[in-house]
Amino acid sequence: MTSVALPADQAVASAEGQPLSVAPGPDLQNGKLDVSPAQQAYLSALTTAGVRPSSELSALSIGSSVCQARAAGQSEQAVWDFIAPQVRSDIADFRATIPQRAAEIRVNDVTADYIRIASEKLC
Repeated sequence: MTSVALPADQAVASAEGQPLSVAPGPDLQNGKLDVSPAQQAYLSALTTAGVRPSSELSALSIGSSVCQARAAGQSEQAVWDFIAPQVRSDIADFRATIPQRAAEIRVNDVTADYIRIASEKLC
């Protein structure tokens, strides 16, 4: 059995049955994301706070998750419980280079920064 790749400009159906374009935009081809002013302010605020995400896309994904949880009316603890594993995953490489206790403190600090900054800048 062989696998066949779809052409990059072919549309695929989403879970809702609506077509989604899978064609990469010109900015994705050179590794740059096309972000809104609010998204750029969020990314800049993360940098200012000392948060170093693995990528801008990862940071935006975590921020989007914060906003989704807020929009769903989740409690502060529920937002934390939803976001912390995403942050932990994003800084997993960092955790490997420092003692476990310090790593957990770092995860807590970074999670708090993500939630605060996303709430202020994105949501």
